[in-house]
Amino acid sequence: MDALVPNDLWAVVEPLLPPEPEKPKGGRPRASDRAALAGIILVLRSGMQWKHLPRSEVGCSGKTSWRRLGTWQAAGVWAALHRVMLEQLQDARALDWSRAARDSASLPAKKGGCATGPNPTDRGKPGTKRHLVVDARGMPLGLTLSGANCNDSRMLAATLDAIPGVRTGRRGRPRRRPDKVHADKGYDHRRCRCECRARSITPRIARRGIESSERLGRYRWIVERTLAWLARFHRLTIRYERRADLHLALTTLACALICQAQAKRFCP
Repeated sequence: MDALVPNDLWAVVEPLLPPEPEKPKGGRPRASDRAALAGIILVLRSGMQWKHLPRSEVGCSGKTSWRRLGTWQAAGVWAALHRVMLEQLQDARALDWSRAARDSASLPAKKGGCATGPNPTDRGKPGTKRHLVVDARGMPLGLTLSGANCNDSRMLAATLDAIPGVRTGRRGRPRRRPDKVHADKGYDHRRCRCECRARSITPRIARRGIESSERLGRYRWIVERTLAWLARFHRLTIRYERRADLHLALTTLACALICQAQAKRFCP
């Protein structure tokens, strides 16, 4: 269990968890939250089915881990964990708000469900699109989901608004906006530029028929690398969860783990 949930990670997660529900009528002892988290991370990294989760290795059943995943998503645990990890990076001065990059990636949705749609690049099969915005160093800032048939430009504002407020150590409100956003020609719409400027963000969007993609690609490649980092979590290469909130929970947890891994490079 310690290999899946090391002490430094558990020290951050434990205060964010909701209190254990009372059992006025008694019953069996409740599986530990740390064991449930270990099961969730094992499924996220390996891609195994919940029913195949080894109870002897993690200390609880796959069904218990699956239930805690949804319960903690509803309680805002995963979003809070992501924000805390970003604040650790901010404290180490490892977040670069000077520019951000925005892109998306489609993946198959085997069981359908909410936030899915016919994928035009996969013969119309059900798919989900993952929209991501990262800072200049590739740290995942904001994340949203949509159907695979959703145009990227339609989700620009929602993805920018998904960036959590990060405490900067200075007076004032937590920071939620980068200075600039780089995007490809798929976002070349007046609406997208207006949405950026309404949030005090300078748009750097390639213009169709005017600018070469290679110029802005110097800054956009960083988001493609982060999407590749997310693909290393085998459970995220294909969406098996019919419920969109569960897939979003797993993806948000993966973003938090990426931030934690990068924080170890900068934090003493």
